[in-house]
Amino acid sequence: MNQENKVIKICAATSDKGINAEIDSRFGRCGHFTLFTIQNKEILNTEVVQNSGASQSGGAGISAAEQVGKLGADILIAQNIGPKAAGVLEKLDIKIVKKSGIVKSVVEEYIKNYL
Repeated sequence: MNQENKVIKICAATSDKGINAEIDSRFGRCGHFTLFTIQNKEILNTEVVQNSGASQSGGAGISAAEQVGKLGADILIAQNIGPKAAGVLEKLDIKIVKKSGIVKSVVEEYIKNYL
């Protein structure tokens, strides 16, 4: 399969549901993960999943990173990521992109400039 036809999953840590939500400033405690399935620089599908570790008393970042891995993400977009969560994401070979703004705009910009 050539690079152009490869399906890529981008996961964004968002404060609310939907493609018009803001990228959350807290990765581990973000409310939701908004997933974009991309192929040939086109968004094929979007899905919103609740962050199951957001209300944990400790280890929320690690739990969130593990969930992002289970969701099959290739790329994570978030404003801030702690070192322990970043370590988990690196072990899972998930690229970290630090950005802020409206999730749909941020993802479209990333697709245009980097895919």
